[in-house]
Amino acid sequence: MKKIFLILTLLSAYQFKAQIDPIKYPTYTDIEDALKSKKTVYSMSFRDKGIFNIPPDLVKIDSIFFLNLMGNKLEKMDEGIFSLKELEILNLNVNSIKFIPDEIGELRKLTTFSINLNSLTKINPNLAKLQKLKTVHFDANNLNVFPEALLGIPTLEEINLHSNQISFVSQDLDKIKNLKYLNLSANQINDLTGVKFPKKLKYLELQQNAIVKLPESLFKSKNIEFLNVSNNHLKEVSSKVKGLKGIVSMNLANNQLNDLPKEFHQLKNLKTLILAGNPMEKETIQKLKKLMPQTQIYF
Repeated sequence: MKKIFLILTLLSAYQFKAQIDPIKYPTYTDIEDALKSKKTVYSMSFRDKGIFNIPPDLVKIDSIFFLNLMGNKLEKMDEGIFSLKELEILNLNVNSIKFIPDEIGELRKLTTFSINLNSLTKINPNLAKLQKLKTVHFDANNLNVFPEALLGIPTLEEINLHSNQISFVSQDLDKIKNLKYLNLSANQINDLTGVKFPKKLKYLELQQNAIVKLPESLFKSKNIEFLNVSNNHLKEVSSKVKGLKGIVSMNLANNQLNDLPKEFHQLKNLKTLILAGNPMEKETIQKLKKLMPQTQIYF
């Protein structure tokens, strides 16, 4: 699982690069070259340099808004990082960081924070001070609860918590009012009762957990377009599924479903439905095909 995720992490690094205009904001990879540059330095990458600490002189370049420290041997976030007050994008993927210090709250302009594949067991509450934060990547760490600090950041649009050990999810998710994408896959979640989902949520990934029942609050999420709850322990889906008016794709593969409620035919926008790996009879499959002629169903 970790190896697979590492590949995904490497791909995400390219997405980070894509956020920067390479002509307008060239990325420097050598601190000496950056210090000698006659141009303002906005972007620096020390990716895969094998470093244990950031270069001391990095603090002299206070104009940096993009910093890539992915794939090194960092065991902590150096104090120098927090002196970069213009920092907007910080990539610390694939290191050995065990905690996020209180000083994280000083990076008030941060919009994207990625710290996948580290050794975090919790998220510092001071993260809530970052009121411009839009995207967080905490995948493949050792978190066992949904980070409470995130509930205090309504600007968040994307939260990634894939491959942790989360068993408890806060009921107050709807406090993150602008959240559109939430990935809680490959955790240890079995109960989502009472969880209130943000109204703007479009993408919800819950695959590879131990969920036995989808919460009724989920079916009030009219804006959800993509829902993945494959590889769980679902035995049925409520007739209230009709509330997912905007659903385009739903993955229910590898559960324990014998049938689906007739209300599925009311999901007029549903284009793709994946049911592979469920114990359904041939007659049931044929019935579902007739019930949803507008949907491509995969068994």
